[in-house]
Amino acid sequence: MKKLGLALAGVAFSATAAFAQEAFKPAIVYDLGGKFDKSFNEGVHTGAEKFKKDTGTDYRDFEPQNDAQREQALRRFARDGFSPIVAVGFSQETALKKVAEEFPKTKFAIIDAVVEKPNVQSVVFKEHEGSFLVGLLAVQASKTGKVGFVGGMDIPLIRKFACGYVQGAKYAKANAEVFQNMTGTTGAAWNDPVKGGELAKSQIDRGADVIYHAAGGTGVGVLGTAAKEGKLGIGVDSNQNGLHPGKMLTSMVKRVDVATYNAFDQAKKGTFKPGVSVLGLKEDGVAWALDDNNKSLITTEMKAAADKAAEGIKSGTIKVHDYMSDSKCPVQ
Repeated sequence: MKKLGLALAGVAFSATAAFAQEAFKPAIVYDLGGKFDKSFNEGVHTGAEKFKKDTGTDYRDFEPQNDAQREQALRRFARDGFSPIVAVGFSQETALKKVAEEFPKTKFAIIDAVVEKPNVQSVVFKEHEGSFLVGLLAVQASKTGKVGFVGGMDIPLIRKFACGYVQGAKYAKANAEVFQNMTGTTGAAWNDPVKGGELAKSQIDRGADVIYHAAGGTGVGVLGTAAKEGKLGIGVDSNQNGLHPGKMLTSMVKRVDVATYNAFDQAKKGTFKPGVSVLGLKEDGVAWALDDNNKSLITTEMKAAADKAAEGIKSGTIKVHDYMSDSKCPVQ
């Protein structure tokens, strides 16, 4: 009987282990704009692909074409036994709250929003800190003292990017001018490169010679127009310096790739924890990109100034206001 009991225990353990192995089926639901937007979504895709390469574990993903498909995709993946499921973008907050309640045993992660559920890991970033640094660099590189910002959908999160950028620009030069435009008020604003190019051209016509975007796929048009007009662009989320080598001053990198990789890795290892992670300069969650594509544009003095400012932000001697804390920006 003792041997039989041990044998049954072994079978039970094997079955449990097999179930745990089967239960690890990662999936991603992207934000609007597609996974190859050269920006936010693509950063998530890059992290997933690295995990796949490192572990040999494949994943499923879905690219919504409209708002309603977010909730449908999250629920479908959960019903099919996928876990963890990464929801990309603040726009998935409402849908994820509902679906996470319906599937309490499924692990979820959301990037750029907070969903306080016992099975959800929320990852948000201090975009204003990274934007401050590229604003500082923009003004230092500018010959006119006029720089631009083009946002995607007009929401508090994108105002947060813009406000950080303006603060950095004014820190570098108090009388710097910063032109700001948002692309639209719906999800379509993330995938309109033609409109992005038009907004960039209008800012260039007013004297801007460096333009930063936080507009997803729309930003491709912003950067392309800046390069065509002989001006400098600043990328966002992913390192976009390679899109127009020599015409990209830098990119404000947001480590959504790391957030995605970590969610997958922790779920696979059994260390996945719900809760909120806030990633800024100190946590290496945001940064500005320096590589072979833009090193000729960044002088020793510019790099030193950006590095000094970064240390000041990390230590707290430089305070960068977060627009989302009160829906206000102290500088314009």
